[in-house]
Amino acid sequence: MKQLFIRILLISFAFGITVVAADAQVVTLDSCRALALANNKQLRIRSQAVRKAGYEQKEAFAAYLPALDFNGGYAYNQKEVSIFSKDQLLPTKTFNLETQQYEFNLVKNPATGEPVKGPDGQYIPSTVALIPKEAMTYDVHNVFFGAVTLTQPVYMGGKIVAMNRLTHYAEEIARSLHNAEAQNLIYAVDGAYWQVVSLKAKQELAVSYVDLLKSLRQNVALMVENGVATRSDLLTVDVKLNQAEVDLTKVDNGLVLSRMALAQVCGLPVDTRMTLADEDSRAVEQTTPPATYYNMEEVYARRQDLRALEMGVNALKQKERVAMSDMLPKVALIGAYSFSNPNMFNGFANRFGGAFSIGATVSIPLWHWGGNYHKYKAAQVDTQIAALELEDARELVELQVSQSAFRAQEALKTYHMTLTNLEKADENLRQADLGFREGVMTTDNVMEAQTAWLKANSEKIDAMIDVHLCDVYLAKVLGNLPYPEADAK
Repeated sequence: MKQLFIRILLISFAFGITVVAADAQVVTLDSCRALALANNKQLRIRSQAVRKAGYEQKEAFAAYLPALDFNGGYAYNQKEVSIFSKDQLLPTKTFNLETQQYEFNLVKNPATGEPVKGPDGQYIPSTVALIPKEAMTYDVHNVFFGAVTLTQPVYMGGKIVAMNRLTHYAEEIARSLHNAEAQNLIYAVDGAYWQVVSLKAKQELAVSYVDLLKSLRQNVALMVENGVATRSDLLTVDVKLNQAEVDLTKVDNGLVLSRMALAQVCGLPVDTRMTLADEDSRAVEQTTPPATYYNMEEVYARRQDLRALEMGVNALKQKERVAMSDMLPKVALIGAYSFSNPNMFNGFANRFGGAFSIGATVSIPLWHWGGNYHKYKAAQVDTQIAALELEDARELVELQVSQSAFRAQEALKTYHMTLTNLEKADENLRQADLGFREGVMTTDNVMEAQTAWLKANSEKIDAMIDVHLCDVYLAKVLGNLPYPEADAK
C-alpha cells in the first residue's frame, strides 16, 4: 500500500510537471499535494525522526546478543619492581632418619647439644641458602596489557525486553507524527489552492461588475447629453465605478499573494506562476450531504495524532518496567582472554602471555533508601497522566467530528441557498436594466440591483469554496486524508 501511494505521488508529480511545461503551468490539486509532500522540510524532518527511531529499535535489540569488547593499554613505569629490599638468607633443612622428618640445620652448643639462639632470640641456622636481591628484581619499565571480553546478559530485571518494546512504540509514535504532519500539509495545500480559486472567481466577478458600471456610465453620459439625466447621476455612477476599480485592484493583489502562498506551501519559488485546473470551476459537484453519524472507534483508529498518544501511553508503561528493573537482580555471563607483556604465567618473562577465564556476575539491589521505588511510582504517574490526556483527546475529537460534519452540512445548504439568491439577483438585474432603458427606473435602482447581483455572486463563490474546505476538513478530522507513510530504512 505504501509503495503504491508513493508511485501514485511520483506519477502525479511527473504529470504535473508535464502539464506545466505544455500548458502554461496548469496544475491540479493532486499535483499541488504531490509537490508539497515532496518538498516540505518539516515532513522531511519527520521522516528522519522515523529513521532515527528505527535505528534506536535495532540498538535496543542488540542488547539481547552477546557483547564482544577489546581493551588494551600501555604503561611506562619509572622504577623496576623488587620483591626483596636486600639479599635474603634462608635456613635449610636436613632429613632425620630417626624422626622421618625434615629438621632445620641449626648451630648447636658443643657442650649441651642444644640449638644456639642469636641476640634477636631466634635460632641461628648452621647453613643458609642465598637469594640475591637482583634475582627477584623485574624490569617493568614498559608494560603492555589487554583483554578480549565476551558478555552475555542472562536476566536484567526485564529491562532489555522493556527497552525493545519502548523503542518499538517510539518508532510508531514517530511514524504517526509523520503521517499527521502529512495530513496537516495536505489540508494546508487544499486551503491555499481553494483560496486561489476563490480569488480568481472574485477577480472575474469584479471585472464583470466594473464592466456593468462602465456600461451604465456610458448610458448615463448619453442621457446627460440628451438632458434626461443630471450631472449628479453621472457623478454617482463615477463614484461607484471608482470604488469598483479599487476593489478590483485589491482582488488582483490578493490573487497574486494567494498564488505566492500556494507556491510556497508546494515548495516552489514564490514567483512561480501556476494556473490551477479548477480556476474556472463555478459549481460544486457534491450534492449528497455528509453523514450525520460516524463510528468513533473507527475514527479513533484512523486519527494519527490519537495513535501517537496511544503509543505514548504504551511507551510509558514500558518505562515503568525499566524503572522496576532497577529493583530486581541482574545476571550475566562473562568470558575473557587477558594478556600482558611482561607476564607471570610461567615465571617472569618479557613477552606476551595470556589465558582464558569464564564466570558470571550477579547484581542484587539491597537498599537505596526508596530511591528506585519512588522512581518507579513516578513512572506510573506519568503513564496515568498520558492516559488521561488520551481520554481527553478522544472527547475533543468526537466534538471535532460532530462540529465539522455539521459545518459541512450547513455549507452545502448555504451553497444551494446562494444559487437561489443568485437566480433572483440575476432576474432583478435584468428587470432593472430593462426598466432603466424604458425610463421607469432610476440610476440608483440599477446600481442597487448591480450591488445585489455582486453580493449574490460573491456569496455563491464563498459558499462554493466553503463546501470544498469543509469537505477536506471533515476528511482530515475523520482521518481519511491520504498520506505517504514514512520509511524507517
